[in-house]
Amino acid sequence: MEVVEKKNKNKKYKPILEDIPDWPVYQLSKNRKEFIESVAQKSIAQIKELRPTTKQLLDELQTTVYREQQRMKRNRWRVDPVDEPRFWASVKDELVGLDAKPPEEAQPKAEELLRRIVMRYAEEIAGNFKASSYKVTREVVKFWFARLLNGARVKKFGAFFRNRYTLRDKIHIVGKVKHLRNLASKGTVIMVPTHFSNLDSILIGWVIHSLGLPAFIYGAGLNLFNIKIFAYFMNSLGAYKVDRRKKNLPYLETLKLYSTLAIQKGAHSLFFPGGTRSRSGMLEKQLKLGLLSSTVEAQRSLYMETPPGEDVRKIFIVPVTLNYHFVLEAPDLIDDYLSVKGQERYLPEQDKYGSWQLLQFLFKFFTKGSNISVSIGRGLDIIGNYVDDNGNSLDAQGRVIDTRDYFVSDNQITIDKQREDEYTRMLSQKIVSEYHRINRVFASHLVAFVAFEMWQKMHAKLDLFGLLRLPEEDQVIRYEEFREACKRVRKQIYALKAEGKVYHATHLKGNIDLVIRHGLDNVGIFHLKRPLLLNKEGNVITKDFNTLYYYHNRLVGYDLEKFI
Repeated sequence: MEVVEKKNKNKKYKPILEDIPDWPVYQLSKNRKEFIESVAQKSIAQIKELRPTTKQLLDELQTTVYREQQRMKRNRWRVDPVDEPRFWASVKDELVGLDAKPPEEAQPKAEELLRRIVMRYAEEIAGNFKASSYKVTREVVKFWFARLLNGARVKKFGAFFRNRYTLRDKIHIVGKVKHLRNLASKGTVIMVPTHFSNLDSILIGWVIHSLGLPAFIYGAGLNLFNIKIFAYFMNSLGAYKVDRRKKNLPYLETLKLYSTLAIQKGAHSLFFPGGTRSRSGMLEKQLKLGLLSSTVEAQRSLYMETPPGEDVRKIFIVPVTLNYHFVLEAPDLIDDYLSVKGQERYLPEQDKYGSWQLLQFLFKFFTKGSNISVSIGRGLDIIGNYVDDNGNSLDAQGRVIDTRDYFVSDNQITIDKQREDEYTRMLSQKIVSEYHRINRVFASHLVAFVAFEMWQKMHAKLDLFGLLRLPEEDQVIRYEEFREACKRVRKQIYALKAEGKVYHATHLKGNIDLVIRHGLDNVGIFHLKRPLLLNKEGNVITKDFNTLYYYHNRLVGYDLEKFI
């Protein structure tokens, strides 16, 4: 992968599809009204199948209204429509007394209310890609990011207007780039990245453009639309909105059908299968299966709807890990995680970073020497088999297999929800495995992991929460001991890399003192309280144990604890 990194760093990629009107995402937006209607119709049909009796449907509608009204009371966001309270009050009023009427009278009214709710959700979810806005946004992002980068690297005011350095010097794209481009020209790509920061969506958007790929549709958390600068970018790039506060059946089915139908129409898609940013800092271990299952359903539907003899468009899943030295939101995310883990209270997802804070973060990022890398994994089919550059699925022995056979029963393609649920679980397990395999270890990950584990071993009788409250006088590690532990763990990382179980950045090689210095200089570089640093005596200390725990967690899952 390191060789690939050098090749990818400076290479410019020609667009796979030169003209934006040829992009599937453009076609979706061009026919937005018809697409939303199609999503709504299929969602309604699915909900009625899941709630077949009038009583069941009315119960579901009443549950939906109750949950929505509770959401509005407890957790309203700025982006929420102003007419929400009025809409749900109206639905509630119309539901009153329906359960007392005979089914033949109540059913038509219940279905009409369901349609109003689903259409509202579909309109809210739907993206609105515009070619003109996309071009403007793309050029603005490229211009300002490049200006910040050049002004920072050259350290002269005039450098702000030069082009000596590019985003490729800052953001390293490593891994299966050519493979990804091949798959995008042969089928529909579903990119599934890890999720650590609100910066992820913009970062991946830039990567997609940089690699010459058509714009992807992607589900962006509705909370991001609270932030004006993010809302502009998301709207311009055609993101569809995902509101994780909404857990009712009509919303979840509408969201799932939106994703399924878009994939069926060939729209390359991106979603974060972890569901939300990693609160703990760990690589995702369990994925949300809802949107992931839409890929399985879309592939089966394509097989069912494609006339015999015609080529069926295949769907490819491409895992991606985002590798940061720091995460802006880390202190708040780990506090949320510890609150839930300690069972003290549950904190709903909130964003404490407005437009100004994020602009400050972006400026700091580009004016410091810390880098980001994006690791692109090998493509998978919809049950987790690897695919080759031509998109053929391969079994464990490397033999070509036909994904159509996954859906055949009694010599014909059938719908089997239980079977497809199992396929989704298999796919999720493979993605998690790939996250760990293509993860790229930074020096900052190494020093954070080693330091926290050393403190844990020094105070083995304390549980996690006792350790996090360790007195300041005990928060010291002798540098020589720390240095030796780093050497041992790094040696094991090398061994894991040789086995194809993880990767590491090139800066992890060389003199161990320089590697440690690089890690200490970069870990949590923008936090007010540094999670790891050297004191005047040259020993290792922390100013924020909680945040150190967050950065330590990036290397959990590799059994490196045994080498401390």
